[in-house]
Amino acid sequence: MWLAKPQSSGLKAGRDRLLPAPWGKAGKRTKWGTMSSKPHNAAPPAPDTSLLPPAIAASAKAVDATLDAVLPRPAGRQARVQEAMRYAITAGGKRLRPFLVLHSARLFGVDDSRSLRVGAAIEALHTYSLVHDDLPCMDDDDLRRGRPTTHIAFDEMTAVLAGDALLTIAFEILADARTHPSADVRCALIARLAEAAGHSGMIGGQIIDMLADTLRSEGGGFGVEDVIDLQRRKTGQLFEFSCEAGPILGQADAETRARLKAYAEDMGVVFQITDDLLDVTSTAEKTGKAVGKDADMGKQTLVTLLGLEGARAEAEKRARRAVEALGPYAAQSPELSALPFFLLNRDA
Repeated sequence: MWLAKPQSSGLKAGRDRLLPAPWGKAGKRTKWGTMSSKPHNAAPPAPDTSLLPPAIAASAKAVDATLDAVLPRPAGRQARVQEAMRYAITAGGKRLRPFLVLHSARLFGVDDSRSLRVGAAIEALHTYSLVHDDLPCMDDDDLRRGRPTTHIAFDEMTAVLAGDALLTIAFEILADARTHPSADVRCALIARLAEAAGHSGMIGGQIIDMLADTLRSEGGGFGVEDVIDLQRRKTGQLFEFSCEAGPILGQADAETRARLKAYAEDMGVVFQITDDLLDVTSTAEKTGKAVGKDADMGKQTLVTLLGLEGARAEAEKRARRAVEALGPYAAQSPELSALPFFLLNRDA
């Protein structure tokens, strides 16, 4: 395997960029809650996040066009489930996972047409998880991205089957030679996504979440490390796949994949903390989904465990650590560098 030379992002050279500490002693990752005993300089300024809204919008538009091309058109006796698939996946959203695929792949000169197909696959799988999460037997939500959830708009049976179909079509997209001419690359993408979405990844996190009350009562508590483990599985694993997809498509080496994976780990925690903050501080009109449910259900989150200010401080620390993990790639992709800090201030 070879280490691909990072490609220019195409932005003007004069744009201010964060130059993080190199991976190594200065960028050594520590366990949660530990502090270095060595003196250190003031934290570098946060990256400019003003480029993110147009970049995210452009990425979302591109992946939406790809989704429209790869999803089946409703036809025949199975048209209802195909209609439900399209209903669920066209509800909008920032499309952050495809955004991560696209910009991690650009680091290695991967053609956008390939990375957008991977982005469509991860968005299909992510949407399946939302459709099933919203079901009465799970989170029992009526609102998703500002409109009725799939089982409300259709019915519970159709929602289950539409979710199943979105899950399976994700792997159909990845297996297609149009995603990458190398069968080895396609197999690597399929294997990593299966791992990220499966029993030790997203599904594992979901069952921990559903059984959290029982685990807390039987195990004597559910603390910060338990919450981070849950969230890294349930939410973070798909972010990790999205960031690793770039070096997989670019056939980069293991060290490069590790950098992008480490970035995704901390960026995922930032995303989840801000999501939990919005559940406390925002409204359904702004977020497009029900808020206040964590408190109503007695769920443990980093907000309930650390408080609002403590959770914000942890998110800020994780955002800086995410950029440090990128090492030399941080300067090559101001979009990836800015994303964790953009998430800190999101309101939806």
